[in-house]
Amino acid sequence: MALVAEGVSVRFGGLAAVEGVTLTLEPAEIVGLIGPNGAGKTTLVNVLSGFQKPSAGEVRLDERWFDGATPDAFARAGVARTFQAVRLFRGLSASENLEVSLVAKGVNRSCARKRAKALLAEFLPGDRGHRRASTLTYAEERKVGIARALALGPRYLLLDEPAAGMAAAEADDLRQAILRIRAAYGCGVLVVEHNVALIFALCDRIQVLGSGRTLAVGPPEAIRASTTVREAYLGVSEKASP
Repeated sequence: MALVAEGVSVRFGGLAAVEGVTLTLEPAEIVGLIGPNGAGKTTLVNVLSGFQKPSAGEVRLDERWFDGATPDAFARAGVARTFQAVRLFRGLSASENLEVSLVAKGVNRSCARKRAKALLAEFLPGDRGHRRASTLTYAEERKVGIARALALGPRYLLLDEPAAGMAAAEADDLRQAILRIRAAYGCGVLVVEHNVALIFALCDRIQVLGSGRTLAVGPPEAIRASTTVREAYLGVSEKASP
């Protein structure tokens, strides 16, 4: 059982955004996807969630091929994701934003309210879940976005730059929350992130993209020691430590 992109390429006219990339995300595994801007990270996540059809290659979900499947089909099969732009309903409370997603999935209003409250206790403790989305900080908005995706009960959770705009302490809180998500739900988590310190502290395995291709893949210690990664992405000397 796994979510797999196999030999995926995405071309926009003459531009190859992703070229022959294979990525595997297994249940209860946390995988980091890193690389410089324009490396193809978000495009690959779009392919893995049905928002972008690959020009070549295949996506497989638990041994089923998802050729041309819609985002809704991926969501029904257990793939949920966040976006760089959270896009909450700003006139609703944080809790109501989760309730809308649950009701749209077919959950009755009473159960949706209880589910939203339980999830937000993890991400927005206290009474912050009742605040209008328009009053939340940027970091809080991102946490609500994660809770909204998790409300769908995914088996695979794809997080696109979840720590963007967060201070170091907030990013560490997020790291601990993701670890609790893995423990509680057993879902595989793919984290696309520029916060390299967070990725090295959080992930079981890291995949590095550069110019749309895989530069390296392996456990954090192997990526940390990779000369190719250090020169192409981390921008530090061989003796330095990211």
